[in-house]
Amino acid sequence: MSAKMLSAALLAAVVIAIGPAAPAQARGDLVGMAESYAPGTIVVKTGERHLYFVVAPGTAIRYPVGVGRAGQQWAGTSVIEAKFVEPDWAPPPDIRRENPKLPLLIPGGSPHNPMGVAAMTLAGLDYAIHGTNQPSSIGHFVSHGCIRMFNEDVSDLFGRVGVGTPVVVTR
Repeated sequence: MSAKMLSAALLAAVVIAIGPAAPAQARGDLVGMAESYAPGTIVVKTGERHLYFVVAPGTAIRYPVGVGRAGQQWAGTSVIEAKFVEPDWAPPPDIRRENPKLPLLIPGGSPHNPMGVAAMTLAGLDYAIHGTNQPSSIGHFVSHGCIRMFNEDVSDLFGRVGVGTPVVVTR
């Protein structure tokens, strides 16, 4: 059996073992991953503008994301500290300085709320992995450091992870 056929058979076995990669959403792709992260780890590759959720050794679900603008990117490790469905959003001071006309609070569920349908905050940081009300921003350097996902994708990831899930952000 050729190495290519063996790789395809292994990937098929992983897909069968873990089930389909979120049939309700169309943007997450099951992909191979050269780096060795433990299953259950979220890896954000800022330069690629992709988030990977590791499902098995060498295999991950890849989602497109929007990431921090130049000068507002970060790298490091954290964990999911909390999870919220339709979170309220209070613009932090740096965003309010850029946009002083923003309200003090935008309620969850509002079409003006940039957090989208769900958010997962990162421990020790003022950042979150969240949905968006601007789907055209996905795939770009657009945020103040948060990781933006399509609402369908953040809902899928939200259902796969719990509080304490490790998060690694690389440039």
